[in-house]
Amino acid sequence: MIDLSDRTIMIAEDDEISFKFLELLLTRKTKVNIIWAINGQVAVDFCKMYPHIDLVLMDIQLPILDGVEAIRQIKKFKPNLPIIVQTANAFNEEWERCFNAGCDDYITKPVNLMDLMMRIEHLLLPVAVK
Repeated sequence: MIDLSDRTIMIAEDDEISFKFLELLLTRKTKVNIIWAINGQVAVDFCKMYPHIDLVLMDIQLPILDGVEAIRQIKKFKPNLPIIVQTANAFNEEWERCFNAGCDDYITKPVNLMDLMMRIEHLLLPVAVK
C-alpha cells in the first residue's frame, strides 16, 4: 500500500455507484483524500477553487460539460495537473481526443485496481533521478 494521505484526488464522475466504488478502493488502499465532481463544469470549478488537488480522475461522458472539454479548460490554467481519463469507451478516436485535450493517461472501465494504482503512483510519485 502506498500512503497518499497528504494528497487529494478529484474524481469527476456522474454515476454515484462508480464514484463510491473508486472512492472506497482508493481510500482503503492509499488513504488519499477524495473530492467528488458530479459533472464537467463542477470539475473545472473545483480545480480553480482548490489548489490542493493533486490528480484528477476524469470520466468522459459527463453532463453539462463533457470530460474532454473539462480537460481542455483545466489544462489552460493548470497545465501540470495530472489527469487520468477513465471511460467505458476504448475506441482509438476517443483515446486520441483525450490526449489531444491534454490528459496524461487513459484507463478503461471497468477499472482494474492494480493498473489504476500503478498509473496514479507513476504520476504522483515520480522516480527520483540519481
